[in-house]
Amino acid sequence: MSKTVFCKKFQKDLPAMTVPPMPGPKGKELVDSISLDAWEAWKSHQTMLINERHLDLSKAEDRAWLLDQMGKFFNNEEVEQASGFKALD
Repeated sequence: MSKTVFCKKFQKDLPAMTVPPMPGPKGKELVDSISLDAWEAWKSHQTMLINERHLDLSKAEDRAWLLDQMGKFFNNEEVEQASGFKALD
């Protein structure tokens, strides 16, 4: 049986990630509080943000902005969207 975690994004027990998605304390925090489903949803949203805003992840300010958006995403706060973006019904 796979390990579960109480996901702060979806507010229920869901399958946990098996490895931290990034090194250090932030990766440990994410493994302990974010489900695999929430991480996959973030990766999709992150890709949209990187493409829409033409982020250069070699720049510290772009990485910091993206990490800020990630925190908002997982805390169910309002996050940036692509211009003209409409969620599928």
